[in-house]
Amino acid sequence: MGGPSATGQRPGPIRRAGAWLDGHGRKAWITAMVLGFIVFWPLGLGLLAFMLMTGRFSRHAYQGQSFQGDTEMFCRKSNARSAFATHFRSSGNSAFDAYKADTLKRLEDEQHAFETFLQRLREAKDKQEFDRFMDERAAQVVPADEASAAN
Repeated sequence: MGGPSATGQRPGPIRRAGAWLDGHGRKAWITAMVLGFIVFWPLGLGLLAFMLMTGRFSRHAYQGQSFQGDTEMFCRKSNARSAFATHFRSSGNSAFDAYKADTLKRLEDEQHAFETFLQRLREAKDKQEFDRFMDERAAQVVPADEASAAN
């Protein structure tokens, strides 16, 4: 189990249980969570929240990496990084890599052209709405001028 801490005191039972579960891996944590839900559902919910916050669900958590801030599977940046890495990684087949590069370039060009089209469409719609507003405003101003001229 756990030996004395740096202050000479034994760690509490919760820390000892956590150390024991860490020693047995992710399956032990999941088993404890399921049993917590069966025995007393708030206990299982608490274990689930603890596991999510400390990264004990991640696959590499038990391969010698730290638990501190290890919530990679919930981070968009890590997904973007992995997509970026696979996007430019060579497959080993030069013909396929050339085809993939050409296709990705074509798709990026099409995406840019489409975004440009959408921007022009939004600008045209905005201009149309503004012109309609100005026409309505001018129509309201003209009758008011005629009424004041009649008096």
